[in-house]
Amino acid sequence: MPRQVLTGTVGVAIHAPAPLVRAGLAGFVALDPRLHELPRDRIREADAIVVAVETADASALDLLPRLSDEPDARFLVVVGKRWGADLSAARERGVRAVVWWDFCSPDVFARTVRAVAAGDGSAPTPVQAPRLNSREVDVLRLIAEGKQCDEIAVELSYSERTVRYILYGAMKRTRTRNRAHAVSYAIRAGLI
Repeated sequence: MPRQVLTGTVGVAIHAPAPLVRAGLAGFVALDPRLHELPRDRIREADAIVVAVETADASALDLLPRLSDEPDARFLVVVGKRWGADLSAARERGVRAVVWWDFCSPDVFARTVRAVAAGDGSAPTPVQAPRLNSREVDVLRLIAEGKQCDEIAVELSYSERTVRYILYGAMKRTRTRNRAHAVSYAIRAGLI
């Protein structure tokens, strides 16, 4: 049974190699009276473990069991730049939510930590991706079908320049490097 059910507050352990990132996350915890930070030596008592990484990859996932080998450990991963880890492997290691640092406000952080700690299925999907608007999803879906920008422009009744602008916006928001990477990201995130 999660500890917060008994005490009314959520115990949060924070692992962040960068001191400023750690201080920022600790500040988010301090802003919400329903959260309290646990010292590193009490990580086993945490209802949610927050792990901040620049890039979420296989080595970042390998870190999680070293932080807590509890079978019901629940992790929130705060990602700085890039998600490159396998989603099913992340879920198996206890990752219940991911928040991009750029989109991590105190409110989003607190709400997500509480959902992760609840462990009742109300937690967000494993990767809380930056939201793409319907135009961006449509363009990426058509690129996935093998269409070029000029063909997409005709199909969606946009100019080719608008299609490129939409594609660039989606790539910038998702921090992807090229069209293939953007389409792959959208597929992994369940957007197309």
